[in-house]
Amino acid sequence: MKQTIFAILLAMTTLFAQADDSKPVQVLFNTDMGDIKLELYPDKAPKSVANFSNYVKAKHYDGLVFHRVIKGFMIQAGGFNEYMSPREPTGRPVRNESYNGLKNVRGSVAMARTSDPDSAMAQFFINSVDNSFLDRDGQNAGYAVFGKVIEGMDVVDKISNVPTGQVGPFGDVPRTAVHIISAQIVGAE
Repeated sequence: MKQTIFAILLAMTTLFAQADDSKPVQVLFNTDMGDIKLELYPDKAPKSVANFSNYVKAKHYDGLVFHRVIKGFMIQAGGFNEYMSPREPTGRPVRNESYNGLKNVRGSVAMARTSDPDSAMAQFFINSVDNSFLDRDGQNAGYAVFGKVIEGMDVVDKISNVPTGQVGPFGDVPRTAVHIISAQIVGAE
């Protein structure tokens, strides 16, 4: 009898823990141009959300900049400080979750990666327009969307419009750095 009750309690605990894992996670980025609040979807992109959340908790993004800004496309961050010195990611690459049904539409947040579809680490981008060519299709591995902007799209638009130029080998770098002051998970986790 005790074993049966224990098994039922264990099963219920596991069920509730899985339910909590699928709840959206909110992240607040405080930038020197304003706040951007994201909602992340662990039910659609569990590995990407866990990876991103771990970097937020480790304060990886604090003090970095939006280092690549292309008006009419996207804004990218997560890898460089204002001097374009890299901040190396500490985790392992994340398997591409672009098959999850989420699309690269205006306001969506996706993992940046190299030409290797499974190379995403800490860098991410926010789509400032619909970019369906970044979605997975028969010939294209796509870029994994794992969340969206729920507040501060006006800030994304402001960042999208800053003048950019070349800094060493890097193009599309804002002429005046746009800093991420802090990033934190907000609300119940």
